[in-house]
Amino acid sequence: MPSHCRYIDFKFPGLPHIGCAFTTRAVSAQASRQHSPESLQTALNVDLQNLQNRHGLLGRQSVHQVHGSTLLFLDRPDENRREEADALATARSGLALVIRTADCQPILMSDLSGSCIAAMHVGWRGNRAEALLHWVQTFCRSFGVRPEELLAVRGPSLSPARSEFVHFAQEWGTQFLPYFNPKQQTMDLWRLTRDQLFRAGLLQEHVFGLDLCTYSLPELFYSHRRDRDLGRQAGIIWIEQPESMS
Repeated sequence: MPSHCRYIDFKFPGLPHIGCAFTTRAVSAQASRQHSPESLQTALNVDLQNLQNRHGLLGRQSVHQVHGSTLLFLDRPDENRREEADALATARSGLALVIRTADCQPILMSDLSGSCIAAMHVGWRGNRAEALLHWVQTFCRSFGVRPEELLAVRGPSLSPARSEFVHFAQEWGTQFLPYFNPKQQTMDLWRLTRDQLFRAGLLQEHVFGLDLCTYSLPELFYSHRRDRDLGRQAGIIWIEQPESMS
């Protein structure tokens, strides 16, 4: 994959009208030189606006992420929205849901008919709190779908080899020992997230993953653990508007 690639596109099988994309760190030269929070955020916003224009979307929505367990349901874009949440959901076509990450896992989800979608920010605290189970249950209850009717994809994030936790006992707990490598002091967060989605009721054949490590690919991704970096990637999902599919 070339280092200048700005988006990594993904399509769920059989759902051509559901768009998924993950941005990279291929920002403008000026933003790269300045390397300030403002310039990097501006560069990401430009990428998101370009993607929005390319797909004819009516708007996009992100919120202030706090490593919590709140799922926010949306029916229209609101740039002044101030809620704190780590998961977004909608049944509105043309509205892009945006999750920002730098090592945490962006999880994008749709039902099998492509009528409702969600974008979820899963950090290790979210894994520990089993936020995915809560979000899947709430999503299904709100939209009247079953867990086995859901599809999910995990975007670029910290790989098992780079997920170091030297204070495992204090930070996690014995129930997470199957995912801990005591010799390397690392956690397999990819497998943990997959298993949590299975426990929530998703079928194995409906769970996908982009095994791209944000730490190990500095030419492609920002990584807070690697650089204490200020930059962020984004995971985006949307339902195509009918007129854009004709």
